[in-house]
Amino acid sequence: MSLKILYVMDPMERIQVDADSTFVIQVEAQSRGHHQYHAHPRDLAVVDGVPRAKASRVTVAPTQGEHFELEAPEWLSLTDFDAVLMRKDPPFNMHYVYATYILELVQDDVFVLNRPDSLRGCNEKLYSLQFPEWIPKTVVAAHADAIQAFCEQVGGMAVIKPLDGAGGEGIFLLQAGDPNWNAIVEQATAHGTTPVVVQEYLPAIVEDGDKRIILLNGEPLGSIRRIPPQGELRGNIHVGGRCEVSVLTPREEEMCEALGPAFRDAGLWFVGIDVIGDYLTEINVTSPTGIQEINALDGVQLEKQVIDFIEAQCKNC
Repeated sequence: MSLKILYVMDPMERIQVDADSTFVIQVEAQSRGHHQYHAHPRDLAVVDGVPRAKASRVTVAPTQGEHFELEAPEWLSLTDFDAVLMRKDPPFNMHYVYATYILELVQDDVFVLNRPDSLRGCNEKLYSLQFPEWIPKTVVAAHADAIQAFCEQVGGMAVIKPLDGAGGEGIFLLQAGDPNWNAIVEQATAHGTTPVVVQEYLPAIVEDGDKRIILLNGEPLGSIRRIPPQGELRGNIHVGGRCEVSVLTPREEEMCEALGPAFRDAGLWFVGIDVIGDYLTEINVTSPTGIQEINALDGVQLEKQVIDFIEAQCKNC
């Protein structure tokens, strides 16, 4: 049975065919004969009480620069679709929030990945606080004195992150004695008006990097290790992190087993968790990436399992 799938995402022009997870999912879905449509978050609307999308039929091809064709957009009821994939890349902002409210109106009739209310409620930097046994020492605060006290508590080194950042943007190392300490905290907190997350520094990032683990329906699908460039704190691919083959450790397997039921209960069907050493540092729910990197290193095609799962869910709708 052919499905009608809507992708709410960034412009197709921005897609990198050899790196983008959404694109490889689209290629797989197209190969199975599913009908696919593209829309931006701003293209969602409610007209005469009916949730709609101004969407374009999309065809994809694996040649960069010639990788898509969009037909003329048309207004379609969201309930015309079998599945909607919310794949807009961060940053998480109010435009994203508005889109989740509209998608929530149809989530009982259409399979939405991930569930809209959980996309709103599970901040990628804060959701991990619900699993305190798995995370490093952490504080969330806007006040410089609270941040300084925490840094002293963890030995003088900590990592500061914005709550709405992505791809490693806005992440800094706080180190006691650094003459830039006040400036970093002022910049990160907008002079004490915006809370940030601060975590103890984990030395394992230097040699071992961090690990991105993809979970589908609460089960580990695959993983990669991301090694930071020389002199860099961040292992994110966007900032030049090098990908290496990864095998889950017993602790990581235990972590996935512990987190999986919570993800399923929240309708967080497709999730990427980040792990440094033995600790969970982030839970990515908006538009997790890593499929193509895992495919290349492990000789697999994870997108097949993603489409298998979507097809199974649509049969149950």
